[in-house]
Amino acid sequence: MGTEIIILEQPISVCVPPNHKVTLRVEAIGTGPLKYQWFDKYQKEVVGGTEPKLTLTLQKSGYYCCRVSDLYYQCQITEWVKVIVLDVEGVSHLWRGDPYIVIHPIRQKVKLGEAFTLECTALGKPTPSYQWYRNGQPLREETSEILEIKNSITDHAGSYLCAVSNILDEVWCEAAEIEVASPDELPTPKLFATDKVALLIGNLNYNHHPGLMAPTMDVHELANGLQQLGFRVVSMLDLTLQEMQAAIEKFLQLLDRGVYAVFYYAGHGYEHSGRNYLVAIDAPRPYRTENCVCVQRVMHSMQERKAQLNVLLLDTCRKWYKQKGPPSEISPLAPLGNTVYGYATSEDAEAFEVQNGGKSTGIFTKYLNKHISEPQKVTHVLEQVSEDLGKDPLVRGRQVVEIRHTLTEPRALTDPVRTSGHTIELCRRDACWKQANVLPGRKFINFQDGAVQVELSFSALFSNVLVVFGTARNTNALAQQCTLLLDSEPKMQDIFSSCGRSEEMDSLLVCSGKPPDCTLRLCCLQRLQGSLVIKVQLQYCHPETKKQLTQMKEVDIGRPLIASCMLNQLRLVDRKQQSCVHTVGHASSLSWSHHHHLRPYTRKAENKLLSSVKPNSTSSNKPEENDESDFTK
Repeated sequence: MGTEIIILEQPISVCVPPNHKVTLRVEAIGTGPLKYQWFDKYQKEVVGGTEPKLTLTLQKSGYYCCRVSDLYYQCQITEWVKVIVLDVEGVSHLWRGDPYIVIHPIRQKVKLGEAFTLECTALGKPTPSYQWYRNGQPLREETSEILEIKNSITDHAGSYLCAVSNILDEVWCEAAEIEVASPDELPTPKLFATDKVALLIGNLNYNHHPGLMAPTMDVHELANGLQQLGFRVVSMLDLTLQEMQAAIEKFLQLLDRGVYAVFYYAGHGYEHSGRNYLVAIDAPRPYRTENCVCVQRVMHSMQERKAQLNVLLLDTCRKWYKQKGPPSEISPLAPLGNTVYGYATSEDAEAFEVQNGGKSTGIFTKYLNKHISEPQKVTHVLEQVSEDLGKDPLVRGRQVVEIRHTLTEPRALTDPVRTSGHTIELCRRDACWKQANVLPGRKFINFQDGAVQVELSFSALFSNVLVVFGTARNTNALAQQCTLLLDSEPKMQDIFSSCGRSEEMDSLLVCSGKPPDCTLRLCCLQRLQGSLVIKVQLQYCHPETKKQLTQMKEVDIGRPLIASCMLNQLRLVDRKQQSCVHTVGHASSLSWSHHHHLRPYTRKAENKLLSSVKPNSTSSNKPEENDESDFTK
């Protein structure tokens, strides 16, 4: 009779996204060789689960345990563990199991005596533990994902936080304010959307006009804010006219009854005869309406789709052109109480940008991001933006937010999504949205017969910008003497290569653990005609001959992100605009202290370096462009 089997290490529960590789393990001791058999929640044997380690890739949650036995018919069964699979998007392939919060608690206003619930959910390997706090004090009994108060009193009001931790790290959720209201202060019933979609465009590298700095950070931060509110977001930088039109057409296909739609643009723009025009990066000089996108035409098309809420947010100048030629002709629709225009500035005025250190952002978008998550009617949010911008001493008297709307209901961007009765349309939108945002999976390439393994992983901060990380895994001494280089076929433009932009882009990439050996930025993926091939070049010193050798291998990653939508092949609906040319005079630059630089979108970048006493031109055929300038906070 052998000694009793003792389990030294139990398997641990985990919480992961779909299709993430998970390894459960058990360690035991006993007499002679031990046998292992893993079981699922139905107590059925897991096929191939006869080793101490069980590797799984799941789409649904499940329970597992392991039976450990010996030759003497003795056995021990481990504790049941749960592999929780949360259907969430956007988790980096570099994630290694540290707590990653996917659901943050939401601020609420509740009636005295009523119940309320706060939820904080996180991925983690192992499954994270939770500790709730109110006004900085731990709630000792509240140690689960859900905090539920069944009978609220005034003492329950305050700021709630949840600390989420496992053996790898500890993170904190966003604060949620709970207000306990008297019966007469009870909030009105919430409105809801059947879905939320957003298209964000930022143009910064113009072929014939001054380049901009702000749109990169503007689009990135607003995309994050809208995603946290449940929006499906496609965000793109540097689009030509054809690409802007194609992206808008694709966006319009996602709109339907009950949908909340947000269209945001940061870049050059102008106004003529009450029409606003957004300038594509390939627009010639001077501007022609046929080379630009008409804002009112975009809104008209959104209204035709009968979405529940249409919001246009425009961080662009509105300087007037001289009145030459007719504006774009747009036939009016029947009155619809569902539109909101949020203009960064008023008619015939400029919009500005702020710079704080290496971070540039439009002054309008700066305050928009501050208030975007507030559970208020969308026009009230824009009023808060207007008030904050009006108090800013750097733009007081130069830039004023303008709000136009036809809302008949207090709809907010924070309204919940209810899909009941709209599942077919939801599935269609879901497929289209995922198509534009799915990243390639991790790739492993072996060099020198496996002496060096190179791992390629991928990240995306925009729907048309892919970042490739290359890491050489040290399998022997050879790997310690190698250099890794990455390239692509076809070669893709790096729109962040200019001074200042590369550092700003790099600051947005947060990698846990060891930094990669090499990084490759691939921009303007919407122009990709076929598959994208990553070229991996390994340079190393031969351990015996000491010669410098080079090996090259290629990996085909298909059409990543927005490239899979094939916008360059999309057949556009005929939305021709009348062609007309307008000219304006060129304004002089504004100057502030050496810490605060303010220049309008309409200014060339070099203008802010000129003397303020330089005389202005009396006439010019150069159009007023929308060139947000920067000043520190």
